[in-house]
Amino acid sequence: MPIIYALIARGTTVLAEHTTTSGNFTTITRRLLEKIPADAEKMSYVYDAYVFHYVVHDGLVFMCMSDEETGTRQPFSFLDALKSRWFSAYGNRGATALAYGMNEDFCNVISRQMEQHSYQAASEVDTISRVRVEIDEVKSVMVQNIERVLERGERIELLVDKTDNLNTTAFAFRKQSVSLRRALWWKNAKLVLALAGIVVAIALVIVMSACGLTFSKCMSHKSTAPP
Repeated sequence: MPIIYALIARGTTVLAEHTTTSGNFTTITRRLLEKIPADAEKMSYVYDAYVFHYVVHDGLVFMCMSDEETGTRQPFSFLDALKSRWFSAYGNRGATALAYGMNEDFCNVISRQMEQHSYQAASEVDTISRVRVEIDEVKSVMVQNIERVLERGERIELLVDKTDNLNTTAFAFRKQSVSLRRALWWKNAKLVLALAGIVVAIALVIVMSACGLTFSKCMSHKSTAPP
């Protein structure tokens, strides 16, 4: 699954967060929140096989965690969508909100955005376009190794529950499979209806050639039949 974890924070105060699995990455994000500069805009930090991405807008940090293979386009697209949903719902209330003040409501929004972006990533087939966009993103987004941010002794082993992560990936795959099965079912149904129509048409032509357009020949033959 492209997006594993996401949060919205003001400084080190987390206002809402959601994850699709379990692990100790919440501890790492708290360390990262302490290191984000006040004038930052967006950044990606590599941590083992995972990457933490964030954007800053109006004093709020929108951060997510993805696997390294996902790249930067999908995570930043997710963060932009999440940012729009946040400000549409809360405006500038995040500037004074208490810790986890919006978590009860907004964690469901985060979950839906994760599913949507995971489905889009699973159905993405234009590899060439994706690579080109990734190259453009690399030009505009600085990607740093986590070692440059965390001081010596601060690094924590990143633990992620692979089982839950695979279950979420399987959910996105099943969703795509269901859509494909429905499309194939409709295609087969249309084919059967077309064949049935052809058979009926052929049978009608045969009967009309033998009985006439108004079936008068068959009707007259039936009425003059001997008792």
